Amino acid sequence: MAATKPLTVTLPPDLLRETLRLASSEATTPNNLIEDALRQYITSHRWQRLRQWGTETAKQLGLKNEADLERFLARDRTHSRLRRR
Repeated sequence: MAATKPLTVTLPPDLLRETLRLASSEATTPNNLIEDALRQYITSHRWQRLRQWGTETAKQLGLKNEADLERFLARDRTHSRLRRR
């Protein structure tokens, strides 16, 4: 695992209490709990950006439903095969 670096985080008292309580009940440290939460947030944010890109791309291509997407992919596969010949 890569070396870690310290980061000071300031939490409101109620959030700190809940973090400490949850870490204790999960038999982990507050640091691990916050690290896991941040990893989940980053993953969720990346998926959200990917879904947004997919929606925008589908709109640009005029794809309105799954059937449109299937036709688009089939046409693209056909063109790819013809180009390889």
